[in-house]
Amino acid sequence: MQVFVTGAAGFIGFHLIRRLLEEGSRVFGIDNLNPYYDPRLKTDRLSILEKTPGFAFQRTDLVNRQGMEAIFREHEFDAVVHLAAQAGVRYSLENPYVYVDSNLTGFMNVLEGCRAVSVPHLVFASSSSVYGANTKMPFSVHHNVDHPVSLYAATKKANELMAHTYASLYGLPCTGLRFFTVYGPWGRPDMALFKFTKAILEDSAIDIYNHGNMERDFTYVDDIVEALVRVMRIKPKPDSSWDGGSPDPGTSYAPYRIYNIGGSRPVRLMDFIGVLEKALGKEALKNMLPLQKGDVVATCADAQDLEDAVGFRPRITVEEGIGHFVRWYREYYRV
Repeated sequence: MQVFVTGAAGFIGFHLIRRLLEEGSRVFGIDNLNPYYDPRLKTDRLSILEKTPGFAFQRTDLVNRQGMEAIFREHEFDAVVHLAAQAGVRYSLENPYVYVDSNLTGFMNVLEGCRAVSVPHLVFASSSSVYGANTKMPFSVHHNVDHPVSLYAATKKANELMAHTYASLYGLPCTGLRFFTVYGPWGRPDMALFKFTKAILEDSAIDIYNHGNMERDFTYVDDIVEALVRVMRIKPKPDSSWDGGSPDPGTSYAPYRIYNIGGSRPVRLMDFIGVLEKALGKEALKNMLPLQKGDVVATCADAQDLEDAVGFRPRITVEEGIGHFVRWYREYYRV
């Protein structure tokens, strides 16, 4: 396959591309290498990918309309996997315009590029954050998700709506994937596991919001990649049973689908920290704080639709996953 991956230097993009290259696919990747977190991590990921035959990279920004048009005009892709986005719930409270530029305008350029050359399949990253104020567990793609609690979540919900529009108007096959708290080696420094590990090893206190009364459906990055690879090879088809009188958000009369990627095994935050402390052989100094704006108390994925479609659901435990992360972290930072 010839695959176009946006966000090639990002956490998930890096792991996906490495897997695709190992399987013999050719990958064209882009990234703007923005400094939202340490660019060294991004360039080091890229340096690994660039050693493998079949990978081509171009530094560009999604919002560069002419640049994106040129990429789609000059290349032929069997699939597009759109992972690039301005990430982070809390940062969206500080710098909202970045989210509009990257997550909305940037996605518009991806959709237009796919439409212009009739890309066979667009797979795009959504997020568990779209469930927002929902409290019915587990979260299902068949639930209504009209009450986001952060701008980041609102942009991801908007991406789903934009993709559905293009699937409906132009027959562009689109699959959206709602990722649930992804973690693992080469992860993002703004994520809890990374921040906690760094702080514990430096004898600094870790900030624990909502006084630790949080649950997350932590999903190891290899499970995310396995699901991505399987999903990208199955183009969605119109659902003949879809009924406008009782519309199902998870399917459509158009070639469009949404899937959750999570293990359906929510872990209490304090238990997660306990596993990390054991892996590090060191107890954390804890700074208990109230719930932050934009945060949700709990997440849990209903991944049945994913399993029905591709025969897979995430299975790596936090004990195993955190162990892999800690080994990578110690080696990468030599601590």
